[in-house]
Amino acid sequence: MLNQALLDTLADYFASGDLEFDFEHGDEARRQMILGYLEKLMDLADQADELATKLIFKGGLLQAMAGIRDQK
Repeated sequence: MLNQALLDTLADYFASGDLEFDFEHGDEARRQMILGYLEKLMDLADQADELATKLIFKGGLLQAMAGIRDQK
């Protein structure tokens, strides 16, 4: 389910300025679509943050990583 290529493509789209260009030169429908997409992406980022925190702290990953560092 995880697709690094899709994330890389999205990151490139943002970094290149193409999204900003598409927004500035798009019609109202296109602008609304872009804003809706960005809003959904921000919602997903919030979910990813919560999930990462849960996995790291409640899943014991932090303790496991600390144990690995202690052994070195």
